[in-house]
Amino acid sequence: MTNLPMQRRIFAHAHRAARIGENRIMLMAQATKEWTRRDLARLPDDGNKYEVVRGELFVTPAPRSPHQQLIAMLNRLLVPYVASEGIGLVHQARSVVVFDGSEVEPDLFVQPTVSAPPPRWENAPTPLLVVEVLSPVTKRRDRGSKRQLYLDAGVPEYWIVDGERRSVMVVRPGAEDARVTGTLTWTPDGARTPFSLDLPAFFTDVLG
Repeated sequence: MTNLPMQRRIFAHAHRAARIGENRIMLMAQATKEWTRRDLARLPDDGNKYEVVRGELFVTPAPRSPHQQLIAMLNRLLVPYVASEGIGLVHQARSVVVFDGSEVEPDLFVQPTVSAPPPRWENAPTPLLVVEVLSPVTKRRDRGSKRQLYLDAGVPEYWIVDGERRSVMVVRPGAEDARVTGTLTWTPDGARTPFSLDLPAFFTDVLG
């Protein structure tokens, strides 16, 4: 294995990401090169998610069911609210956010309304909301590199959903991060009424 090119070694290890741990993946990526968005187009379509944050490659294996259930339920709740307020469109994974040479795939994000034809990702407006659901593999980057990227990009609200602690960390520019365990509210620009979510009931419905 040590004689294989570094890219191939990363691909060979990607499927073991959950067992290896995020620290080792990050070290592998950092030891390779300064990664770019162009490099992502050459990576395999192998079921892993590949992201670049300021030259650092992140590899995420297929998520576990509870992770996806949380995303699916949040999507179900956000879509009718965003539609009724006429403020944009809810995107799930495979849609990307591009900023400062970085390209990431949030678990969910709300993009402001744009006229047809839709712009290229690099020309898309800044999301109104970005949501990441923590997993053992992603929690460090979600709280660190990606949090800072979203703040620098001017994202007005970022939710870090923690199923284990049954809470949501709300990140807003110019404010201290706030861990919410009761009622989560969100009032985006242009909305007439706030979005409100009873977190204890939400987590119980999804996780039991």
